[in-house]
Amino acid sequence: MRFMIIVRSNPEFEAETSPDPDPALMSAMAAFHEELARAGALLDASGLHPSRKGWRVVHGAGAPRVVDGPFAEAKELIAGYTLIQVRSREEALEWSRRFPNPAGQGKPAVVEVRQVIELDEFKPGPGVDAFRRMLAP
Repeated sequence: MRFMIIVRSNPEFEAETSPDPDPALMSAMAAFHEELARAGALLDASGLHPSRKGWRVVHGAGAPRVVDGPFAEAKELIAGYTLIQVRSREEALEWSRRFPNPAGQGKPAVVEVRQVIELDEFKPGPGVDAFRRMLAP
């Protein structure tokens, strides 16, 4: 089972002009992710630049429309993620409880966890088969 640990953004992350986290926080994050790697659970992890460096593609009537950042509600944005593969929801919950506070000790922060939909959960069909071929090792 794969789970994504999602670090929610905040106004401080969005105001950041260059990725320069507190050294103690970076060390705590590195130690946590090294532990995930040793356990064989770490698949990927990265931080994201502020939304002012991004864009959204908005679909609706007519052609898709590109909207440049920044985006207003920082708490609705994603600042980073960690992708893990574990045996159960409970194991993912335990790892997420140990995730260091991404804003720094004592500061408000939100870390959301979502299970990744696996191809086996979809009904078989040509589209699913095409994804299996694309994603095969």
